[in-house]
Amino acid sequence: MKKIILLLIVLFPISIKAIDISATSVILMDTDSKRILYSKNIHERRSVASISKIMTAVIAIESGKLDEEVTINNIISKAYGSGIYIKVGEKLTLRDLVYGLMLRSGNDAALAIADYVGNGVDNFVEMMNHKAKEIGMKNSEFHNPSGLDEEDGNYSTAYDMAILTSYAMNLSEYRKIVKTKEYKLNTNKNNYLWNNKNKLLRLYKYTTGGKTGYTKKAKRTLVTTASKNNINLVVVTLNDGNDFNDHINLFEYGFENYNSYEILSKGIINIYDEKYYKNYNLYLKNSFKYLIGKEEKQSVTIKYELVKKKKIELRSKVGNAIVFLGDKKIYSEPIYVKEKTINKSKKWFLW
Repeated sequence: MKKIILLLIVLFPISIKAIDISATSVILMDTDSKRILYSKNIHERRSVASISKIMTAVIAIESGKLDEEVTINNIISKAYGSGIYIKVGEKLTLRDLVYGLMLRSGNDAALAIADYVGNGVDNFVEMMNHKAKEIGMKNSEFHNPSGLDEEDGNYSTAYDMAILTSYAMNLSEYRKIVKTKEYKLNTNKNNYLWNNKNKLLRLYKYTTGGKTGYTKKAKRTLVTTASKNNINLVVVTLNDGNDFNDHINLFEYGFENYNSYEILSKGIINIYDEKYYKNYNLYLKNSFKYLIGKEEKQSVTIKYELVKKKKIELRSKVGNAIVFLGDKKIYSEPIYVKEKTINKSKKWFLW
């Protein structure tokens, strides 16, 4: 038998300006909750060019080998297009190669990374596709670490690339690399000064990273991230000739029309009129924040579902706190029970 308790909070609408985006596919997503704030053809599979290198960087970072020295071999002879122009016999760290990959879109760096981390490019590509499935990229297929349209090329969607970027932004090393405007490096063969191709780092002060891309087949592709007032957003555009301006406009739309609210708070909760567990404390292990649009007419509703257990085991799950936006379920957090404490309960809802 379950007991259900509801709370209703109403949000009042305001008028919102329409935005005109020139991309074939585009998405604006909250990287924390994965809420989609703006979309167009987000599940259409397209060639994605060098934004593929986000996955290459993730695999390299998670390998745990960033500080290892890499001696460049003949694999780079297969590279063409954009490069960092490393030479056979050159020695640099894997971290250096990832900087060259992300700041200068080095296709030679991509091959060197794949060969070193994957013990061969083919193995590395398998790692890329495995990672894509693991993190929920359902319409993506990688055939190389660079994004060049050789043979089959790399295919993904605006949605999948936003999911990948949201995942990558949880990696501190990735965040550090992609927000770097300039990187200097001295090796046994050369001295380098790499400026980041992501112009948004200089054009828009809230930018935190991203990756550019272009091939004749894919046209201009771009992924960027930005943060303001505890809101973290990602924009992905595929085939967009006005991409940098479109990204700024989308970020401004997101920051102006959405706010981040803590809907569920970690710790002890009070549920109005709940009596079955009155001799115990009910608590949540995690908080939940969500972006709520100022224009939305729907309400946020929290439904508490509790199971009346005959035998109550401390620290065990006894129900769920379920959050709805309108009639759409957006989150569920387990409710646990523990012994009653003397301390007063904290507020269960912070607005």
